[in-house]
Amino acid sequence: MSLFLRLSFPGFLLPLALVLSFLFLCHGGTTSTFVRNVQKGITMPLDSDVFSVPSGYNAPQQVHITQGDLVGKAVIISWITEDEPGSNTVRYWSANSKQKKNLAKGEVVTYRFFNYSSGFIHHTTLNNLEYNTKYYYEVGLGNTTRQFWFMTPPEIGPDVPYTFGLIGDLGQSYDSNKTLSHYELNPKNGQTVLFVGDLSYAENFPYDVNLRRDTWGRFVERSVAYQPWIWTVGNHEIDFAPEIGETEPFKPYSNRYYTPYKASQSTSPFWYSIKRASAHIIVLASYSAYGKYTPQNQWFEQEILKVNRTETPWLIVVMHAPWYNSYNYHYMEGETMRVMYEPWFVEYKVDVVFAGHVHAYERTERVSNIAYNVVNGICTPVKDLLAPVYITIGDGGNVGRLATNMTEPQPEYSAFRESSFGHAIFDIKNRTHAHFSWHRNQDGYSIEADYLWFFNRFWHPVDDSTPHVSH
Repeated sequence: MSLFLRLSFPGFLLPLALVLSFLFLCHGGTTSTFVRNVQKGITMPLDSDVFSVPSGYNAPQQVHITQGDLVGKAVIISWITEDEPGSNTVRYWSANSKQKKNLAKGEVVTYRFFNYSSGFIHHTTLNNLEYNTKYYYEVGLGNTTRQFWFMTPPEIGPDVPYTFGLIGDLGQSYDSNKTLSHYELNPKNGQTVLFVGDLSYAENFPYDVNLRRDTWGRFVERSVAYQPWIWTVGNHEIDFAPEIGETEPFKPYSNRYYTPYKASQSTSPFWYSIKRASAHIIVLASYSAYGKYTPQNQWFEQEILKVNRTETPWLIVVMHAPWYNSYNYHYMEGETMRVMYEPWFVEYKVDVVFAGHVHAYERTERVSNIAYNVVNGICTPVKDLLAPVYITIGDGGNVGRLATNMTEPQPEYSAFRESSFGHAIFDIKNRTHAHFSWHRNQDGYSIEADYLWFFNRFWHPVDDSTPHVSH
């Protein structure tokens, strides 16, 4: 026994102290016992059918869409041509329209990354669309024309139902393909994907790094050409490589994936907001400066004041690095951002925060750690019904291994965690209720491996702590 223990604990007090330490040991919710494959993922080969180049001269490829304005009446359509720039005009029309087809013209950009020259990257915005309408659109006019379609969201309103899919850290392995297929076949029918960062993992392929950005774009086209994916930038999009002269962070990502950042008065495409149906969604950038007086911080403090919960009751925040994480991977990487922004999340009653980065799934209870100020010693998260639920959904199927090493015992703030690949659905019913479900790849399409009924923090702020034992 140390001198400290001999001085501090008389013989009759030491056993009592040990008993009390076990009584107050922090045990949390459920750690799933589901048995899954924990081997490193296998990358799909370059000749996989999901990477196929569309046939025809200068055929548009890697077609993807995202919201193009603040309120959901515009869509940004992007694609790449390889042989020549070709036409940057999009022909589009509504499914029930008897009028002539409309034309919208955009821009073409290219970039170089070391010894790679990109294809011709097209971005065209369709404006002034009608709500809740199916539109067809064609790209590649004049050469090989390809046709797709999308649905615009319903008009913004407090009781407008809407269903979001959640995918993160996808990559291009066989598991990635299972995740995307599982999402596409989910009977809940996600209408828009909130993508929480880490797209292609191209830098994991040093000999094919640029080629792998193109294969990923072709791989996800089957979904993102037909419904918007709301982009969040992750660490695998930084692409900072001064050893080969590449000192502009995010260069490939920022040229390939446009966002409607200017519509929310943001000065950067990496942080911005949109309104969609009954949700106000704030996208933050974990790997851009976010401290006091930085552009991101100044924008956020103004943006959260603009949220009108009588118009958009559901306040959702999306980022890449999680703040609450009970895995021994990327542990506390989001801590400095949490200290800066968590008081705002609590004060303005954010309903849910979605993140990725950790290659697993985890859902927290409603907790906050805003009392902590370094010197007061109050450093344990506490139940807080004004705080968001934090959900880590970095389990898309990337080529790396699943995060299987968890902190023990499970923290009290952690409601459910599991090391499996999957996706999630956030299904808004009205201003008071939304249903969240997580779906592991190994299950049937309609099976909910974890779920929770959310009660809106502004309109119905009752306790929605985990009411069941997940399986």
